[in-house]
Amino acid sequence: MIDHISIRVTSLLRACAFYDRVLTPLGLVCTVRDGLEYAGYGLTGRDPFLWLTLHDAPPGHVQIAFAAHSRTAVEEFHMAALAAGGRGRTTPCLQTDHGGPYFSASVLDPDRHEIEAICRTPGL
Repeated sequence: MIDHISIRVTSLLRACAFYDRVLTPLGLVCTVRDGLEYAGYGLTGRDPFLWLTLHDAPPGHVQIAFAAHSRTAVEEFHMAALAAGGRGRTTPCLQTDHGGPYFSASVLDPDRHEIEAICRTPGL
C-alpha cells in the first residue's frame, strides 16, 4: 500500500498552478501548501498523498496515473492540463494494452513528469 508520492519540481508556483487546474476534474485539491517549498494534494479533508517539493533540478522523471470516475473526467483532465501549460502525450482514447480496456489520456507537466488519468469503468 502506498502512503504518498513525492515529486521534485523546479518551480513550486508554476507546478501548483498546473496541478491546481489538472487535478480538479479528478476530485483532488491542494490540502497543504507552505508557499515556498512544498504542497500536498489529495481529497478534501484527508491527508495529502501527492507532494510537490521544490528542488533545483528534478533527479529524473516519473509517471503518475490517477483514477478518474468517468470518460468525461479524463477528457476534462486533458483539457485542463493543456490549458495550464502541459504538453500532450496521449489524447483521450480507449486503450487495450497493459491490462485494458481502459480510457485514458496523459500529459507532461512543466517539469516533464508524465501525468495520466485513467477510467477503468466496466463496460467501456
